[in-house]
Amino acid sequence: MAATETFARRATLSRSVRLLGEFRFEQRDPARFYGALADDTAAMVAELWQAATGDTPAGRTVLDVGGGPGYFAEAFARHGMTYFGVEPDPREMHAGAAPAAASGDSSRRFIRASGTALPIADGSVDICLSSNVAEHVAEPWRLGAEMLRVTRPGGLAVLSYTVWLGPFGGHEMGLTHYLGGARAAERYTRRHGHRPKNDYGSSLFAVSAADGLRWAASTGALVAAFPRYHPRWAWWLTRVPGLREFLVSNLVLVLQPRTATGSRSAGPSVV
Repeated sequence: MAATETFARRATLSRSVRLLGEFRFEQRDPARFYGALADDTAAMVAELWQAATGDTPAGRTVLDVGGGPGYFAEAFARHGMTYFGVEPDPREMHAGAAPAAASGDSSRRFIRASGTALPIADGSVDICLSSNVAEHVAEPWRLGAEMLRVTRPGGLAVLSYTVWLGPFGGHEMGLTHYLGGARAAERYTRRHGHRPKNDYGSSLFAVSAADGLRWAASTGALVAAFPRYHPRWAWWLTRVPGLREFLVSNLVLVLQPRTATGSRSAGPSVV
């Protein structure tokens, strides 16, 4: 069975419209927005796992690289999965659900670390997820390589990121990123009196769909690539150079290492 077969049945136009409607709450009600995104993401990952492996996701270990405040923790717990969040910024870890989730529930733990240098042993997690993080690091494919390293053979690495030239590439800067990242950041600063949280060149970078597809293909582990928020009938956009940069707002790369990919053991196993 193809890794996307189960999820594809849920990738409908009504789902896309519902998720798009939640985006307007990202700034003023982040708990609502990230809660809805977490529920959808946990379901997507569970469906990818079941289709790719033929096994239930319950009892499997998920490492969420760039987990931020931990909104995803409860969503994965509801699927019976053991969740570990990785976040380098202590302000993000304490901004939402992470403190509550870290209060003793053994199915949800948090680690302060960089996604480009994970303190996790080779091949020690079943699923490694990174949701909307790659565009915020200067070396996104080093992040991807680390995700593959810590994923056990036969497991899944799921890397999802916002494509720069898509409509959401500028994040809070809106569509002004089409004028250029640096110019968009300056316009935002003049209007709001402070730098954007997602500041071009320091915490936001131009990552293309082509870059991600090229890197994923080079690993030999790519099993699926699709636009995260689009209905199934629009997935063909991923295959069209040029057009995909503007119309694939968020690209999902699903990788399944067949053999151990790490060249070092960076730390203890999380299981």
